[in-house]
Order: sequence, then C-alpha cells, then structure tokens
Amino acid sequence: MAKTHISANLKQFIIERSRGHCAYCKCPSDFSTELFSIEHIIPRSKNGSDELDNLAYACNGCNIYKSDKTEFIDVVAQTLSILYNPRKMIWTDHFIWDESLTVMIGQTAIGRATIEGLKLNRLPVKNLKRALISIGEHPPEEET
Repeated sequence: MAKTHISANLKQFIIERSRGHCAYCKCPSDFSTELFSIEHIIPRSKNGSDELDNLAYACNGCNIYKSDKTEFIDVVAQTLSILYNPRKMIWTDHFIWDESLTVMIGQTAIGRATIEGLKLNRLPVKNLKRALISIGEHPPEEET
C-alpha cells in the first residue's frame, strides 16, 4: 500500500485526542525520552487505512513491539486474541493498574494479549510511571 502523508493538523488532532499519552502504555510524551508517532492500529500491511479511527498516538517502544501485530497470545487461555484497539475499545474494560500504579494488569484476553505483545510492563515504562507518580502526573485521566 502506498504511503500517504498525514497532515500536521491531523497529527495535532490525534495528539490532542490522546491528551499527549501513548494509546497503549499510557506514558505522556511530555516526560518521555522516547519519540512518539502516529501509528496505524490496523497496519497498512494488513490493509489498514489512514482514516482517523485507525490512527493512534504511540510511543516508539509500543509502536516497535506492536509492529504489524493485530493479535497475540493470551497467556491465561493460551489462545490468540485480538489486540486492544484504542479507537474502538474502552481502556477500563480491558486493563487496571496494580497497587503501585506502575504495572498494567489485563482483565480480559484482549488486555492480557496486548500487555504481552506490546511489552507494556517493560522496565523503562514502569520506571517512568514511578517518577511520574512522585510529581502527581500518573495515572492519567481516563479517556471517554
């Protein structure tokens, strides 16, 4: 599929829609040393479109681990599950924070598969969340 240009206005809208947080790990771009980008929820390689509902703001780590995945193994059921779609699903239906507020816990097959597939509880992300808690910047308000 030919790569198309996503306009600066559309990028800004997507960033504002996400409140500047990665759609997956929920880290804020303002405090991250990682680059953030606009990512295709359904990858172009799997006929994903450049439509607004298929675009999400994601940190480099989540974007790299997600790559062209649309499903991953649910560690509990040991079956394939689709990954969390931040444009069509509600975060709190699939994830909760642990007591420390630094670890995401999957409440559903989708949540567990997404945590594993994107390595959402990787150490640098947990460390950033720990630092953000100390200055009152984590957890983020949930999107509606």
